[in-house]
Amino acid sequence: MARIRRLSPQAAAVLLALGSGEWSHGYDLCRRLDLKAGTVYPVLIRLADRGLLDTAWEDAPPRGRPPRHLYRLSREGVQVAAELREAARAEARAPHARPLGATS
Repeated sequence: MARIRRLSPQAAAVLLALGSGEWSHGYDLCRRLDLKAGTVYPVLIRLADRGLLDTAWEDAPPRGRPPRHLYRLSREGVQVAAELREAARAEARAPHARPLGATS
């Protein structure tokens, strides 16, 4: 796997939120992550440009609503999301350093 630049906390959150493999749209991600559209959409574009997301237009939107742009993890995105989950688990298991002079 090609090494990618370090991800921002917001980009990591988007990748983890898309971990189910289902197609999702940006508005749904904004609601689930409690992030503003001005944060989520640029992240989605960057992740897609890096090859971590597959994108498509909604096939059959409900009448009266334009089609939405949909996102899901690409094969490489699935690998990166798995690495993020494993890193989070490892950090949670690691003992945290105590400040110097702490006795308990």
